Amino acid sequence: MKNQIWQIRKAESAISTSLLIRGGRVIDPANDFDDVADVLVVDGKIAAVKPDINFEAHYEYNAAGKIVTPGLIDMHVHLREPGQEAKEDFVSGSKAAVAGGYTTVATMPNTSPTVDNAALVRAMVKRAEDIGIVNVKIIGAVTKGQHGQELAEMRDMISAGAVAFSDDGHFDDNAKIFLNALDYLHDTGKVIICHEEETSLVKDGVMNEGKRSALLGLKGRPTVAEDIAVARDVLLAEYTGGRVHIAHISSARAVDIVRDAKKRGVNVTAEVTPQHLTMTDELVDPADASTKINPPLRTQKDCDACLTGLLDGTIDMIVTDHSPHAPEEKDREYIYAPSGFPGLETSVGVLFTELYHTGKIDLKTLIAKMTCNPAQIFGLDAGTLSIDAPADITIIDPELAWTVDAKNFYTKGSHSPFVGREFKGRVVATIVRGNLMKLNQW
Repeated sequence: MKNQIWQIRKAESAISTSLLIRGGRVIDPANDFDDVADVLVVDGKIAAVKPDINFEAHYEYNAAGKIVTPGLIDMHVHLREPGQEAKEDFVSGSKAAVAGGYTTVATMPNTSPTVDNAALVRAMVKRAEDIGIVNVKIIGAVTKGQHGQELAEMRDMISAGAVAFSDDGHFDDNAKIFLNALDYLHDTGKVIICHEEETSLVKDGVMNEGKRSALLGLKGRPTVAEDIAVARDVLLAEYTGGRVHIAHISSARAVDIVRDAKKRGVNVTAEVTPQHLTMTDELVDPADASTKINPPLRTQKDCDACLTGLLDGTIDMIVTDHSPHAPEEKDREYIYAPSGFPGLETSVGVLFTELYHTGKIDLKTLIAKMTCNPAQIFGLDAGTLSIDAPADITIIDPELAWTVDAKNFYTKGSHSPFVGREFKGRVVATIVRGNLMKLNQW
């Protein structure tokens, strides 16, 4: 079935091409548009969005009963290149992105070697252009080797195409180094994405510290580790005027800290994952390492606080933290298995099932958190269906029921806590730069 649904059509020919998407519910939060309409694409750009377009296009797509949105954006994925291609690569990761409705993804720099110099950024940008499946953006490291001791040449990496910076997977313990990084980037407008866990408090921890960890006899990672780290970085952003983005926020107190900082005018933004919105540490099973992630699954109180923060604007976007590992790595004891699981292909199903269909979030807000918000924060030419914008489009059937089966994943990672789950809501077509990449042939 996988081979039957995968279709890629290059649009690099000099011949003009057009696509007309008819009769879907078009939701474009960037333009405050939510109505049944047609979308016309000509030569890879949005040409019109309105009801009953009279145009004889080369291709038509009947979107009646479906939702048409700007292409989804994920600013936190791990495509594992260079050096960790056994886990994932740009091709497999891009196919997983298309399957999940994502037209733009940003890959983290904790690779082998670390993406901490302009030459490597330039090579990765070229690699992304060559595969030509989705828009792959490159995030550079804040410090050399992500060791937290010496700043990387971030300005050179900006010139080479880096869109943001992060030592993701590591908390930069040295406050002076982090302050210098904020100062160094102050006039560039670039964002530092922060993995927030105070190192000394989480060493050897494998799950959230609390009743569940005590019951299971597993060493915990307490929420206060996240809270301390977020508070420090918010204060340094306030002091320098720099831009800080809190990665995969998971603690109720951390959400409060960000909310208070925004009220004071601090340049801080935040993201949350579907798993930290919908899953708790009660799901941790020592016999199944798929739930092992950093930061760990927290309590229901933390999940509720993250949802509240998402709804009131404290949390700006949803990301997947797509983190595939080779099967033999995850097939180990919980304490030895690496953290993370693939999330690109299940994100829409989780969010529609657990949040939209339960009435916890409205569609316009949900789509904004996955399109125009990340585009605006990171300065991307994406996230909108404005006229002449790149024709990156996602089409979702909100009522389509399906069961997660790892055998149908495009990612190389197969260990997901969502395997076997039944979801309602699925991406049925993804259009990248005007190319219909995935057809409704489930």
